[in-house]
Amino acid sequence: MSKTYKIAIIGCGGIANGKHMPSLKNLNNVEMTAFCDIVEERAIEAAANYGAEGAKVYTDYTELLKDETIDIVHVCTPNDSHADIAIAALEAGKHVMSEKPMAKTAHDAGRMLEAAKRTGKKLTVGYNNRFRTDSQILKQICDNGELGEVYYAKAHAVRRRAVPTWGVFLDEEKQGGGPLIDIGTHALDLTLWMMNNYKPKVVLGQAYHKLSGRQNAANAWGPWDPAQFTVEDSAFGMIVMENGATIMLESSWALNTLEVDEAKCTLSGTEGGADMKGGLRINGEQHSRLFTKEIDLNAGGVAFYEGKSEKDSDLEMRLWIKAIDEDTDPVVTPEQAYVVSQILEAVYESSKTGKAIYF
Repeated sequence: MSKTYKIAIIGCGGIANGKHMPSLKNLNNVEMTAFCDIVEERAIEAAANYGAEGAKVYTDYTELLKDETIDIVHVCTPNDSHADIAIAALEAGKHVMSEKPMAKTAHDAGRMLEAAKRTGKKLTVGYNNRFRTDSQILKQICDNGELGEVYYAKAHAVRRRAVPTWGVFLDEEKQGGGPLIDIGTHALDLTLWMMNNYKPKVVLGQAYHKLSGRQNAANAWGPWDPAQFTVEDSAFGMIVMENGATIMLESSWALNTLEVDEAKCTLSGTEGGADMKGGLRINGEQHSRLFTKEIDLNAGGVAFYEGKSEKDSDLEMRLWIKAIDEDTDPVVTPEQAYVVSQILEAVYESSKTGKAIYF
């Protein structure tokens, strides 16, 4: 690493405290020197817990962006503000990591992509599930051609009853949607990445508001307020790609099902298949017989040596900084994230219009 990078955190809420700041703190070539939040106390607390000596606190991100010493900005705000903050940061000469999804709308995601190209600064999106051990291994398997041509896939983001009742998750104006744009976006990103296929042809989708109006509903974080639940409780889509491949996308915060999987995918190719259910399983055919293989995801392999493992979020942040330092593409490119946003929006649009959405 050639230098120490100065990082600003805009939005000091749950995702910043749960992922970005703890993992950045573990890197020895970065310093968090600026913190911004519309609730000043949150920024002050973040600076105290994670900031370098003399770290500054802001409530207005436009004032923060005037600091020419800042190299990188992490945008950890609600979906509707991702684009404006990220674009302003790029135009101020900063590299940007935006939390997922890329933006509330595909139009705004496109504006972010254009700004990155125009300014020459790096832009990535926080699709952290790519950095899990099972994801990293499955990606190698796919890239090695071991599954052949993957022509059918399922993107899983299904919770039985786990509706987030805090923050702005239930606010359609702030978020742009519910489980589809919140957790479905992770599953879709993972699936497209494994397939290395970013050319959608047509999308057919349906969003549901079937359980959101229930009073005193069973829920992991306590009953939700039906009056506040303005987004869908589940959404499903079928995506056909230009090359004929088909992806089934399923997402829910509340669904009467025992089939629960989040940020996982199932792949079916010409030479084999894979799924992430209960680990990582590969299936196929050898010697005119079918086989199923389970991958050992544990670090280490011999009794006298425990291999070093790295948290998913630590790996995500380390590779992001490495891409900046070595001037290479980030693991999550803005072009890829833009396609995810386009498909998510098409599912919503198809549900509203009752028509298939063609690209």
